[in-house]
Amino acid sequence: MRAAARGIEMKATIERATLLKGLSHVQSVVERRNTIPILSNVLIEATPEGGLKLMATDLDLQINETIAAAVDQPGATTVSAHTLFDIARKLPEGSQVSLSAADGKLTIVAGRARFQLGTLPRDDFPVIAEGELPVSFELPAETLKQIIDKTRFAISTEETRYYLNGIFLHVSADPQPVLKAAATDGHRLARVTMPRPEGAEAMPDVIVPRKCIAELRKLLDEVDALVGVSLSSTKIRFDLGHALLTSKLIDGTFPDYSRVIPTGNDKILKIDPRSFEEGVDRVSTIATEKTRAVKMALDRDKIILSVTSPDNGTAAEEVPGEYTSLPFEIGFNSRYLLDILGQLHGDTIEVHLADAAAPTLIRENDKAAALYVLMPMRV
Repeated sequence: MRAAARGIEMKATIERATLLKGLSHVQSVVERRNTIPILSNVLIEATPEGGLKLMATDLDLQINETIAAAVDQPGATTVSAHTLFDIARKLPEGSQVSLSAADGKLTIVAGRARFQLGTLPRDDFPVIAEGELPVSFELPAETLKQIIDKTRFAISTEETRYYLNGIFLHVSADPQPVLKAAATDGHRLARVTMPRPEGAEAMPDVIVPRKCIAELRKLLDEVDALVGVSLSSTKIRFDLGHALLTSKLIDGTFPDYSRVIPTGNDKILKIDPRSFEEGVDRVSTIATEKTRAVKMALDRDKIILSVTSPDNGTAAEEVPGEYTSLPFEIGFNSRYLLDILGQLHGDTIEVHLADAAAPTLIRENDKAAALYVLMPMRV
């Protein structure tokens, strides 16, 4: 209690590596430019049980993380997240960092280095009110990683179509109960299907925003257990053990994407995804930023990829593949095609084609959890 008498509001000691890791998670939630000063800050709370709680928010997304520390004086303060992170990054490796808050200042001491930063009172720090989160289930961290990796490249970045700025999660019973994750930007669609987790039966359809997905994916690299998912129709929370990530959901209606998944594409190409990906990558070297178009000419077991660029010239490459339907030509945006191929594994994949203007279906096989739809381009 002696410390409190001298006006110290909080005092704790922590290993630099522990502090740096915790701050690296929370500071990335904080927006670089804020009109509300306290939103640039991280809330640091030294708990009576020992340990530091870190919290940051942008009012749509909030992260709470608990890290190990020796607490001399429990209490809390808020300080610039990016500045504290930059300081922690530059402190000597292996050093013990002392943090003490008093009189509107946070003093940071490590070895011979000493910093003093201005603070703002913890009572002004906004907290997202979660309200009731009636639906909760668990997913293995590995499963969540796959859902994100196989779909997030297709999330739209067009702010006007805000309802496409995230991953759409919904349950359905076709014919077994499943959980589906989908993302689309209107040019391509990615969808992953998995058995419905226990507890997700009454789950509302939700769109998880792009920023939440990015932060969640970073945190998942350090988790190998089950992740708790709790949600309502407006909020979602991921419990990763050491960290809690809470986000508002996108308030909008995701389009009925099942309508664009072709079912009658009868021209089937079977091809090794690696040689296909490498071929597309090579010929698209000369494609211009504007067009990025790669042409695919299909003939019996013969696939020729080519690019014609008015500025750079031409490129062509024949790639091996199995194809027995009528010859035809189709064009794709090479970057979109490469994004999809990068997520496909195995020795062969199936490309289901109809004609030069129809959506094309790409998947590993009919048992695969993931499927992709790509709109062709005129070439």
